[in-house]
Amino acid sequence: MPDNSALAIRLRDIVKSFGPVQANRGAELEVAHGEIHALVGENGAGKSTLMRVLAGMYSPDSGTMEVDGRDVTGWSTADAIAAGVGMVHQHFMLVPTLTVAENVMLGSELTRGPVLDRAAAEEAVRKLSAETGLAVPPAARVADLTVGQAQRVEILKTLYRGAKILILDEPTAVLSPPEVRELWQVCRSIRDAGGTIVLITHKLDEVIDVSETITVMRAGKTVARMATAGTTPQAIARAMVGRDVALALDAEYMGTPLLPELGAVSALLEVRDLVVHGANGQPVVKSATFSIAPGEILGIAGVEGNGQTELVEAIAGLRPYTGSIALASRDLATLNVRARGDAGLSHIPEDRHERALILDYTVAENLILGQQHRFTRGAALDTPRMLDHARELITRYDIRPDNPSLAARALSGGNQQKIVVAREMARDFKVLLAAQPTRGVDVGAIEFIHARLREARDQGKAVLLVSADLAEVLALADRVAVMYGGRIVALLPRSGATPDTLGPYMTGAERAA
Repeated sequence: MPDNSALAIRLRDIVKSFGPVQANRGAELEVAHGEIHALVGENGAGKSTLMRVLAGMYSPDSGTMEVDGRDVTGWSTADAIAAGVGMVHQHFMLVPTLTVAENVMLGSELTRGPVLDRAAAEEAVRKLSAETGLAVPPAARVADLTVGQAQRVEILKTLYRGAKILILDEPTAVLSPPEVRELWQVCRSIRDAGGTIVLITHKLDEVIDVSETITVMRAGKTVARMATAGTTPQAIARAMVGRDVALALDAEYMGTPLLPELGAVSALLEVRDLVVHGANGQPVVKSATFSIAPGEILGIAGVEGNGQTELVEAIAGLRPYTGSIALASRDLATLNVRARGDAGLSHIPEDRHERALILDYTVAENLILGQQHRFTRGAALDTPRMLDHARELITRYDIRPDNPSLAARALSGGNQQKIVVAREMARDFKVLLAAQPTRGVDVGAIEFIHARLREARDQGKAVLLVSADLAEVLALADRVAVMYGGRIVALLPRSGATPDTLGPYMTGAERAA
């Protein structure tokens, strides 16, 4: 246990409830000055709630809070910012139509008379970018930035307000591997300059890579505190879940492909010469051609932003395209999203908020989105049947809290993801489009979702798996395709797919002959 005089953060017996849901049940946290401290736990363990209490967004029902040795129990967001505590949220809180500089300055504007001094604001952002290594163009509109650049803006905004204690909530969930490495360099430089970072993440390899100390939460309570140097991902997972968990990074996790030789098996999904255009009219998917057989998982690897999103959304019916897409030999060109679903296509979108959930709808309502016509009695929704359906999926997919009448926005990000996965995998599908299916979920849920994907494959269904996590692709896929610059530049059997063989294709350094 660290010396209290060296503590940047000391939270004791924190209790926080939202109506009948108790998110924190006597949670505790101690973080020393100048360290990167990982806060881990299952979805719904109370991590984000505890950090929002620290950041002044919520007031605890009971317990005590100290920052730099000072009692700050129940302080406000303004108090936290003034004391140098800043939080970068999992879902960005930026204004897309404003520039980088305008977003960074929002609420703390540099003015010339009554108006923003744009030149001074851009120069301040440029200087802070240089000091921190968070390179981002100050005059660019946030709507035009990559996800990685938008996250840098969030961190710059927090640092501009003088944050010395930085809370990062799932910061790498939507970043490419190079962007992750850049983020860790920034975190280490902040730490080396005397700053303190609390990192919420489900990626245990990241925990081992970047943190010095780990706190584990389970069911709203703190259950373990450990030095990173003396532990393993398997031990952390055991503390999180209370049992041994098969991790995708375990060598034995990879099984034998069900169909090592596809031969002349008829494809369930066949994509030919697919071209999809972006908002600027330029092609973002360029003549993609592939097929997926019954009982096969085809994994798409590649750095995000190389056409994977547009590829999946075109197949799902969400984007116009040229070329052909056939499901069980049926051309999908004239079918809308609902008709494709009825034909046997299921889709786990990569962005659960934009494409998969209506946050103000209940869990039960979200669990039938796109299938409402199957849950009606006459012209009205059959509420009892909908609730029975919801209770079954809540139990099967361990969605927490187990209340089908809660609004989806009341659940943690990982449990929101479970809603989407449960809904799409409970459908009577032939082909599943699984885009980032485990993004933001805990190790126990990842193990469960991976098992369901394998189960679908073993039932003779076809799965298109798109994941930014190469370990996930290698753990699940029978074949691996790599996308770069909108093209499929390699298609390899899993036996020939390793990080070393795939890396050159993912960076564009090598192309298939």
